[in-house]
Amino acid sequence: MAQQSPKTVEHEITVLAEARAVFRFLSQVGMWPQVFPPTVHAERVESDGAEERIRIWATANGEPKSWTSRRTVRADELRIDFRQEVSAPPVASMGGSWIVEPLSETATRIRLLHDYRAVDDDPEGLAWIDQAVDHNSRSELAALKTNLELVTAGDTLVSFEDSVQIAGSAKDVYDFLNEAGLWTERLPHVAAVRLEEPSPGLQILEMDTRTKDGSTHTTESVRVCFPHHRIVYKQTVLPALMTLHTGYWLLEENDGGVKATSQHTVAVNTAAIATVLGPEADLARAREFVRTALSGNSRATLGHAKAYAESRR
Repeated sequence: MAQQSPKTVEHEITVLAEARAVFRFLSQVGMWPQVFPPTVHAERVESDGAEERIRIWATANGEPKSWTSRRTVRADELRIDFRQEVSAPPVASMGGSWIVEPLSETATRIRLLHDYRAVDDDPEGLAWIDQAVDHNSRSELAALKTNLELVTAGDTLVSFEDSVQIAGSAKDVYDFLNEAGLWTERLPHVAAVRLEEPSPGLQILEMDTRTKDGSTHTTESVRVCFPHHRIVYKQTVLPALMTLHTGYWLLEENDGGVKATSQHTVAVNTAAIATVLGPEADLARAREFVRTALSGNSRATLGHAKAYAESRR
């Protein structure tokens, strides 16, 4: 049976931002988890002039997927062409383009083109891809519009990190952080945990965390694990006070053992400040509250990881 032609679709949105600024945003793949809801982690693997090879971990219809793409960045044309090098089933092939079109000095049209085929041209697989591409494209473009237009409102974004020196091995610290399914036994602030690993190194972590007042809140994260030095994650189910939460655990070996760092980037949900913290609370109070809560949990986790790793020397 002859192979079917790829299906082609296009999505677009108009943003109140200068075209070059839009293009710079699209070019910087490391920022994508903070911009695009489906993207958990993205990194440049190779670069040779306009040609790039990038690896992306993202959710599609709620399922974590990973793929490698090649990009051609055409800055003079405000265009980026991409093609998945290794696709994840049911996708057999996937490619497309970002096209940035200036409408005026302050308005820009962004067009997102896709062409794709399903494995064995399976109709059910194609329908799954149709749904994933449509959902992800709409959410990516909407998020890009929001992020670009609110770029001056940077006070809602909070980034910080906590570190501890551990006289132990990076592998032992990594094992403690990677084996999150054991956290109810190892971490007092974790009330319940459910861990799935659909493929090696790609995890879905649902967790009930205790707060200081004894209540619990549920979060869900997708984690990408790089033995034995890094775990990056993005929360897909968030507490009410956040609209974004990404982060990573980084392990750096040194003469004294290993430096373990927990990093967080959070966007405060300004619409929920009064509901969560009371009518008198403002953005500064919300930023402080989020940082204190997350930093406290991170330092507790790092402390227990330190004790675990140092006990195994």
